[in-house]
Amino acid sequence: MDYRSAGVDIDAASDVVRRVRGLAQKTFTRGVLSDIGAFGGLFQPDLEHVDRPVLVASADGVGTKLKVAFLADRHDTVGIDLVNHCVNDILVQGAEPLFFLDYLATGRVAPDVLEAVMRGLADGCAQNGCALLGGETAEMPGFYAAGEYDLAGFIVGLVARDRLIDGSGIRPGDLLLGLPSSGLHTNGYSLARRIVFDTLQLSVDARVDELGATVGDVLLRPHRSYLRPVRRLLASGDPLVKGLAHITGGGLTDNMPRVLPAGTAARVDRGGWSVPPVFGFLQREGRVPVEDMYRTFNMGIGMVAVVAPDALPAAEAALAEAGESGTAVIGEIVEGDGRVVYG
Repeated sequence: MDYRSAGVDIDAASDVVRRVRGLAQKTFTRGVLSDIGAFGGLFQPDLEHVDRPVLVASADGVGTKLKVAFLADRHDTVGIDLVNHCVNDILVQGAEPLFFLDYLATGRVAPDVLEAVMRGLADGCAQNGCALLGGETAEMPGFYAAGEYDLAGFIVGLVARDRLIDGSGIRPGDLLLGLPSSGLHTNGYSLARRIVFDTLQLSVDARVDELGATVGDVLLRPHRSYLRPVRRLLASGDPLVKGLAHITGGGLTDNMPRVLPAGTAARVDRGGWSVPPVFGFLQREGRVPVEDMYRTFNMGIGMVAVVAPDALPAAEAALAEAGESGTAVIGEIVEGDGRVVYG
C-alpha cells in the first residue's frame, strides 16, 4: 500500500503547481521576493510615501456558489469572485491590496479543474493589481464529494493611518450612495439554489426569458471589484467618503450597521434604485418575505458610500470619471440605535 492507493496523488498535485506557477508569476508586483513553491511568501512593501502605514487583512470564501460551478462544470470565475470579494472587504477601510493567498481543498486532484480555478484567481489578482503570492492545495480523500472542492482566500492591503476609513465622522443628514452589483455576487446561494434547482427544478442550462440568460450564466456572474471607482473617490486630498460598506452576507440590513457610529442609523429608501430582475424572480418564485430578501441578498447594491450632502456632486463626478454608472442615492443617515430602517 502507498499514498496513491490511499487516495492522494502527489504527482497530480505537482502537475497543478507546475501549471499554475506561470499564472501566478504574471501577477507578481515589485514587492514580491519569493516564487511559488516556497514555504512562505515574501513581500517587501514600498512604504516610502506612506505615513504611518497600517496593514489591513481579511479572509473569506466563495460559499455555496461553488455548487453552481460544479453543476455547470465551469470553474474559471469562482477565483475572480474570491479575489474581488476580499479586495472589497479591505477597500471599505481605505486599503489598497498588496498580496493574496488561496486555500483550495478537494477530495481528489483534477488538474484541469484546479488550473481553471487558479486561472480565475490569477486574473482577479492581475485586475486588482495585487500579487498572487502563494497558497495551499490540499488533497483530502473521503472528505469531499467526488468532483467538489472548497476555496478560501486571504488578502493583505495597506493604508496610511490618517487615510483610514472607520465611519467615525458619519453624522445624521449624510447620504447613502449606492454602487450597483453585478448580480448575487457571492451571497444568498443556499436560498437561491433551493428556489431554482429544488423548487423550480431548473437545470443550469435552462434559459429564463425573464432574465435574458441561462440559470448558470445568471448565477455565475462574477462578484464585482469596486477598487477602481472607490480609488477615485479616495484620491482627493480631502476624502469625499466618510464610510463604506461592502454589501455581502446579511445584505443591507446587517452590513450597513457595521460602519455606523453610536447614535446613528441608516434609513434606506427601497424605491431609490432599480432592483435587478433576478431578485424579483427569486422573491416571487420562492415566496420569500421582503425582509428576508434584504437580509439575504444585496438586492442590486454591492457597495454603499456615506457622503456629506455638499460632497455628493463631487462624489458622483468622481464615480462618473471612473466609468461607474447606475449609482443612486438610496437613503440617508438619521439618529438611531445603529440599525437599518426601510422607507
